[in-house]
Amino acid sequence: MTSRMERNQRLITSLEKGTWTSRTYREAVLKQIQNIVPYDAYCFTTVDPQTLLSTGAVTEDGIEAIHDQLFVNEYMEEDIHKYADLIRSNEHTATLHASISENLIPSARYDNILQPAGFGDELRTVLVSGGACWGYLTLYRKSGKSVFTEEERLSIQAWTPSIALMLRSSSLTLMDEIKNGSPSDPGIMITSGAFELLSVNAPAQYWLSQLRLLEHVGPDILPRPVRAVSSHLQRQTRTYPDSMVAQVPLHHSPSKVCIQLLDGRYLVLHASRMQQYSGPDQIAIRLEQAMPQDLLPLLAESHGLSVRERELLGYVLRSYSSKEIAEAMHISAYTVQDHLKSIFAKTDVSSRRELIWYFVSRFQLSDEPAI
Repeated sequence: MTSRMERNQRLITSLEKGTWTSRTYREAVLKQIQNIVPYDAYCFTTVDPQTLLSTGAVTEDGIEAIHDQLFVNEYMEEDIHKYADLIRSNEHTATLHASISENLIPSARYDNILQPAGFGDELRTVLVSGGACWGYLTLYRKSGKSVFTEEERLSIQAWTPSIALMLRSSSLTLMDEIKNGSPSDPGIMITSGAFELLSVNAPAQYWLSQLRLLEHVGPDILPRPVRAVSSHLQRQTRTYPDSMVAQVPLHHSPSKVCIQLLDGRYLVLHASRMQQYSGPDQIAIRLEQAMPQDLLPLLAESHGLSVRERELLGYVLRSYSSKEIAEAMHISAYTVQDHLKSIFAKTDVSSRRELIWYFVSRFQLSDEPAI
C-alpha cells in the first residue's frame, strides 16, 4: 500500500513543476485525484487566510444547487467536520459517513442536505501551509456508491502539503486573476433622491451590469445594493427647517456595502450626498472592486470597531477560543470577553456564532443587503 501511495503522491507533487494560475492548478489537481480517488462531485475553494472568506471556487453544478444550504449549515448549525474545526485539528481531512456510522455522531448536513440531494458521503480537506489555511477541497460520492475509505482519506491527507503550498504560492497571481476584466478606474453614478439614475461613467455601467446578472433583473432596474446604500444615506441625514443649514449626519456609520458577485469578486458600493447650488440634492455612488484582505477593515469601519477589536474579530472568524485569543493578543481572558461584549454591542449580535454569521452573510446577497 505504501508504494502505491508514494506513486500516487508523485502524481500530485509533479504538478508543482508546472506554470499555473490558481484556477488551472485546481482543475489539474481535481483531474489527477479523480484517477486515484474517484468522486461524483466536488467543490475546490480558495480562501483568504485572514478571514477564511472564499476568494473563488471551482465547483460542480450538483453542489452549486445546494450551496446556500451548505453555507447556512457551515456557519449557523451544530455539525461535525466544520472547516474551521479541521483547521484547528491535527488531521486536516475527515470523511462524513465514517464518523456517522462508526462513531454514531449525528450530522444535520448529511441528513437534511446531502442525502436529499442524492449524496452518500463527503470527504473534506483543509489546505494549510505556513500556519495558515489557503483553501478547502471537498469531494462527494452519490448514494449507492461505495463510501470513501480510510486509505483514500490518508491518500488525500498525504497530498495536502503539496496542494496547500501551491495555493499559497499562487495567491499573488490569484489577486491578478480576481482583478482580470475589472475596470481600473472606480465607477461613479449619480442618482436623484427618488433613486432615478441621472448620470453614470463606463466603469459604473460595467459594475451595474454585473449586479443585474447577480439579481437576474433587466437593464431598467436599479440593483438592490444601489438602493440599499442610497436608502441608508437618506436615513443617516435629516433636513433642518432653515434651508441654509447643511444636512447633518445623525450617525457616523458610512453608507457602504460589500457584495460578492457571481464569479467570486467583491464589489464595494459607497454612497455620499451631493449638495446642489440649486435644486434638490443628489446622491453619488462609488463602485469599486475590493480584495478579500480588504473585507475585514470594511466591516470594522462600518461599525466603528477599534484596532484591537478588529484584531480580535480576525481570531474569532478563524474559530480561536478565548484562551487562544488571549495568548495570541497577550491579554487576559477577561479582556477578551470585554472586547467581545463591545463588538457584540456594535454589531447587534449576542454570540460568537451570530457574529461570524453576520460577517460572512453580508457577502452573500439574498434580500436587501444590511448595512
